Amino acid sequence: MVEIFSADGWLNKSIVSINDFTWSYILVAALILCALWFTFRTHFVQFRMVGEMVRLLGESTDTHDKGEKHVSSFQAFAVSIASRVGTGNLAGVASAIAIGGPGAVFWMWIIALLGSATAFIESTLAQLYKRRHADSFIGGPAYYILHGMHCKWMSKLFAILITMTFCMAYISIQSNTICGAMQKAFSINPTWMGVALAVLSLVIVFGGIQRIAKVSSVLVPLMAVGYVVLALVVIVMNIQLIPHVFRLIVENAFGFEQFAGGGLGATMMNGIKRGLFSNEAGEGSAPNIAATASTTHPVKQGLIQSLGVFTDTLLVCSCTAFIIIISGLYTDGSASGIMLTQNALEHEVGSSGPIFVAIAIFFFAFSSIIGNYYYGEANVRFLTQRPSAILVLRIITGGLMVMFGAIASLDLVWSIGDFFMALVTICNLIAIITLGKYAFRLLDDYRQQKRAGVKSPVFKRETMPDIEKDIECW
Repeated sequence: MVEIFSADGWLNKSIVSINDFTWSYILVAALILCALWFTFRTHFVQFRMVGEMVRLLGESTDTHDKGEKHVSSFQAFAVSIASRVGTGNLAGVASAIAIGGPGAVFWMWIIALLGSATAFIESTLAQLYKRRHADSFIGGPAYYILHGMHCKWMSKLFAILITMTFCMAYISIQSNTICGAMQKAFSINPTWMGVALAVLSLVIVFGGIQRIAKVSSVLVPLMAVGYVVLALVVIVMNIQLIPHVFRLIVENAFGFEQFAGGGLGATMMNGIKRGLFSNEAGEGSAPNIAATASTTHPVKQGLIQSLGVFTDTLLVCSCTAFIIIISGLYTDGSASGIMLTQNALEHEVGSSGPIFVAIAIFFFAFSSIIGNYYYGEANVRFLTQRPSAILVLRIITGGLMVMFGAIASLDLVWSIGDFFMALVTICNLIAIITLGKYAFRLLDDYRQQKRAGVKSPVFKRETMPDIEKDIECW
């Protein structure tokens, strides 16, 4: 059984073979082409409306009825960031650099800059097609596939895929990373750490989206600010090396050595793959929480979620990348994943480095576990209204998959994550390419209202009479 879960086991080797084909020949090209199309079609919304994104983050809404429970725009942003900001930022970046070299960071930046337009489209569509639920709104790709594309089988397929991706594959990655970091820093046995993590996870997921939103809105700012501050300290301590770091990233991304050695493909693929795992733009995950927000116009939440991609990749991922490249430890190939990040910090700030990373990764990854769980719950509720299904999901997510991640190898959990990430992303990209025209119209409506002097644009479904029957909440 242990051999099956190892990096050299037949299971991991089989999944890696499938992933190499899917990512190399399908997904990388699809992500880039979609991101470019959405960027040009929205007239570079991710760059032109950054100021509006920041302003909207603090905006509250008073459009809901008294006594109803609602998730605010900031809470929806925090939960989506909770899922984005996790092991992808600390372990994923390290793995990308260890395999693809510093140039992988450049391609992470590119997929974030372009992919934020994709994030805008999918979250705007999630708001447009959201539905009323008991204590909040509910929605996401499964809902806009069903009500926008009127494709029932595809909506169910997406709901199944995203549940398996986030509640099984990704949660095992988060658990594996936490246990690995705790073992290195405090010599805690991964099995016992997995048991403790499972108990904590179950306590939170049984509290529902309101508790998840409250926990995330507190944890996310604290952990992100703390980690960024530490990274800035390391950067300031090595300020003379920063021009060299940028030069190394760019040269490695396009250098002759990469072309001659056939390594450019690996650099691009690992940068884009780990960039997608981290910021989730186009994957169809963030729209599930974006749909829960109470706001006056779908575009508002689309802009806020687009800002989340910048926050994740351009800020937090870059912090990890700079620390690792400054240390130079990625060149010897002796470590990967979270241990490379811990070794790099230990090299720069001393023995307290691995301890800080262990604590940081606990909060990063734990908040990702509870954020990931919500994506699964929202889609299981789409498939069935049976309370027993949610109970089973919570036990599998908070208990079994957390324990699986604790005992499985790092390579295996990442391979499983890449496999399901590819499937769910392909499904979502097909949907948003088909329905993107409605997001373009919503953006035009928002901009027209802003030009007319409306401070807080409001959308009404009568504005889009051709699909009015498919829209419930506006």
